[in-house]
Amino acid sequence: MAELCLKLHPKDTVSILAGRADKGDTPLGFGVPLEAPVTRGHKIANTDIPEGGGIFKFGQLIGYAARDIKAGEHVHVHNCTFGDHGRDYEIGADLEAARAAIPEVAPRTFMGYRRADGSAGTRNYIAICGTVNCSATVIRRAADIINHSGILDKYPHVDGVAAFAHGTGCGMANSGPGFDNLQRVLWGYATHPNVGAALFVGLGCEQMQLARMREIHGEMDESRFFMMTIQENGGTQKSIDKIVDHIKALLPKVDEARRVEIPVSELKLALQCGGSDGFSGITANPALGIASDLLVGMGGTVVLSETPEIYGAEQLLLRRAASKEVAEKLLARIKWWEEYTEVNHGSMDNNPSPGNKQGGLTTILEKSLGAVAKAGSTPLMDVLEYGEQIREKGLLFMDTPGYDPVSATGQIAGGAQILCFTTGRGSAFGSKPTPTVKVATNSALYASMPDDMDLNCGDILSDGADLHKKGEELLDYLIATASGQKTKSEALGLGDNEFVPWQVGATM
Repeated sequence: MAELCLKLHPKDTVSILAGRADKGDTPLGFGVPLEAPVTRGHKIANTDIPEGGGIFKFGQLIGYAARDIKAGEHVHVHNCTFGDHGRDYEIGADLEAARAAIPEVAPRTFMGYRRADGSAGTRNYIAICGTVNCSATVIRRAADIINHSGILDKYPHVDGVAAFAHGTGCGMANSGPGFDNLQRVLWGYATHPNVGAALFVGLGCEQMQLARMREIHGEMDESRFFMMTIQENGGTQKSIDKIVDHIKALLPKVDEARRVEIPVSELKLALQCGGSDGFSGITANPALGIASDLLVGMGGTVVLSETPEIYGAEQLLLRRAASKEVAEKLLARIKWWEEYTEVNHGSMDNNPSPGNKQGGLTTILEKSLGAVAKAGSTPLMDVLEYGEQIREKGLLFMDTPGYDPVSATGQIAGGAQILCFTTGRGSAFGSKPTPTVKVATNSALYASMPDDMDLNCGDILSDGADLHKKGEELLDYLIATASGQKTKSEALGLGDNEFVPWQVGATM
């Protein structure tokens, strides 16, 4: 049975089960027999751990023993609790090692769309952006009419019409974080390099006024961006008709776009994980970390996010912060989240979710340590606000919630043209206008959800696949996707409903 257990670091007090263990088994080859069956991905105590003692995985603290734990026991929510993870941050301590970790990689290219403003896209959509929930039905119906009419068959270089509807835009403060989040997201989607033309549609009397957005962001290229309101158009049906006619007129021009060779250094990769399990931090996330490092080595950009899901692992990022200012930005966001959850009667240990726990994750500290592995080993160059435009190269962090659709919406608004999503429990996530590549952390998931999973990293454990080569394979897949290869989520038509801007503040 001992080959079933994976000890990830010499300091660890737990090992991970690579396969199921039955009642009465001793997976370590010593210690007390299991009192009940334990599924793969869960933890077994390597040694006796006294009540209150620290429990370590990845060489890092993941929780505390709620009672005395014997060597060989199953370690999970029944005997492991969340607690303080310490704040003795050593800012920049690993910066030189992080700089040395940037690999020397030969430059590569992908086939993308070169926009008039110089940006590079991986897809060519027409976007309809609702400024308020009142215009949601109008834009969705207009997009459905175009997408199901057959007219797009005449325009093979247009990927489709995407309606970006949401649940806010009014009944909100006209300034502050909530307003700023929404206007950055709407503008970021409309001006995204994966969008060939965009149309803003409002009701007319909402807080998120089109004229106000123009004041904030400046004049628009009126050959690519358009605005209208339902009230000015004369109502719902007239607005739908007008949008459909307008898009029909746009299609020939948008279809003129052609893919050209573009340096991979212009790619901005969004990193996501959801439906995580005990293998996420062992297989798919480290493989994505290798792909991230390779992309940074080519001069590209990777964007980590989900602030509540790096909680307990922030020290790993702070140790390789490129400057004190970058570190202070991250610490400010951690403090904000602690205050935000307290005011709303929540806890930073809100995650892992029930599914995460079934997959073997016990505390947010454990989940975060696995999640940060997606970001690789290079220096942390900047910390961005939600939906803020991505301008720096290298590894960046964007402040977002851990909820996948909200987090990804912010990254895409910032300009990410491709997204990679690792999952151990399974996910039905997709995104527009940025394609999502979904990666399985275990081979059983890859076999059970073949229509959703693009790539399998479970073979790192099940078949002994080389982790570094798997990272290279993942990067190859991402570059092929950036060049037009369709993902599983695109084939399923996912992506419109995953547009979920982060609402902060009172609904009034």
